Amino acid sequence: MEFAHRPVLLHECIQALNIKPGGIYVDGTLGGGGHSEAIAERLDSGRLIAIDRDERAIENATRRLAPLMDRITIVHGNFRDLGKILNRLGVKAVDGMLFDLGVSSPQLDEAERGFSYMTDAPLDMRMDESESLTAAEIVNTWPEEKLRRILYDFGEERYAPRIAAAIVKRRAEKRIETTFELVEIIKKAMPPSALRENQHPAKRTFQAIRIAVNDELEAISEMLETAADRLNPGGRLAVISFHSLEDRIVKNAIAAREKGCTCPRDFPVCTCGFVQTLKSVTKKPIVPGEEEISSNPRARSAKLRVAERV
Repeated sequence: MEFAHRPVLLHECIQALNIKPGGIYVDGTLGGGGHSEAIAERLDSGRLIAIDRDERAIENATRRLAPLMDRITIVHGNFRDLGKILNRLGVKAVDGMLFDLGVSSPQLDEAERGFSYMTDAPLDMRMDESESLTAAEIVNTWPEEKLRRILYDFGEERYAPRIAAAIVKRRAEKRIETTFELVEIIKKAMPPSALRENQHPAKRTFQAIRIAVNDELEAISEMLETAADRLNPGGRLAVISFHSLEDRIVKNAIAAREKGCTCPRDFPVCTCGFVQTLKSVTKKPIVPGEEEISSNPRARSAKLRVAERV
């Protein structure tokens, strides 16, 4: 099946990366290939390394990028293994890296993947379908306290205790198999006032379970640590996030590398030996304009942060 892919903040990302035709770049979240296509079009002797966990995404993007494959290397892998991937390819450092942390439209639109609370499908939510942990296993086997914690920590769901308790109660009667079964449980667990809010009542719970299935937050932290070390001086790091948890991790990772010295303020001289390695290109995150949001509503919550290696 072919999908229309709209890369988020495309112009802003390309501008932020400050692409050199002979440079080496990484698109750590290939997805539908829109960002990769725009980067590769601006290369001549340069090289783009495109990474994704999702083999279906790679298959679709490879078709889209066919005219540009002489300058692209596609890797099936997790961006948390960025260092290992670059080592395997014999690449010591790169001139720019882009990471789009959102779930791609094809993943949401492929009902059988189980990412969306808007279509009925088996509870799956795996980015990499070769992995064993699924949303169904989490929902049906994880202890109530662990469910409550991920709903609260990963979904910032204020009704986490009620939803976790409702899940455990329902699964004692019958295994929870589908997205709509889970949505029904969530709705019944929430007070009427919560059901009248603008966003879908299952949005935060689905976000939390998806993050847990794919170990996303830990992967993001590991990726950012490696990315900061593998940029050439003047190289750019651009990261698009879609919810506050992701954005906080990105913001704090850049800030830690921007601050440099970690010694207490009252120390007369630096003893930690840690030096500044990144500087923010913009003080505030870049967000989509009204025109992009109107043509692609899924871009509404996107935030782009950009840093440069010093």
